[in-house]
Amino acid sequence: MAFVTGVLVIVLFVVGIPLQFAAGQPAVDQYVGQIHGFLYIVYVVMAFLLALKLRMRLLSWQVIVLLLAGTIPVLTFVVERWMTRRYIAPALAAEAEGNPAAQAPVRS
Repeated sequence: MAFVTGVLVIVLFVVGIPLQFAAGQPAVDQYVGQIHGFLYIVYVVMAFLLALKLRMRLLSWQVIVLLLAGTIPVLTFVVERWMTRRYIAPALAAEAEGNPAAQAPVRS
């Protein structure tokens, strides 16, 4: 979801908004904006569920950045890589070793 949301927000900012204001063609902005809005809601729900699964503190700066990443172009790609390295990969490694209770370390 991070990649899809990131690509759509880049298309929205690079193609849709300039076409709307410079060429008077709001179609790309309108349709891509609606799709991005819907998929951003899906992204936020999935990110929230991920934070719960990783036992992260819900009001920590990490979770807030994770949830807001879909609103800033390119940030979703950075946050996705950071979350994978810092939280998801260690949690998957612990689960593969047969110890699902030893999840990724929660850092504040």
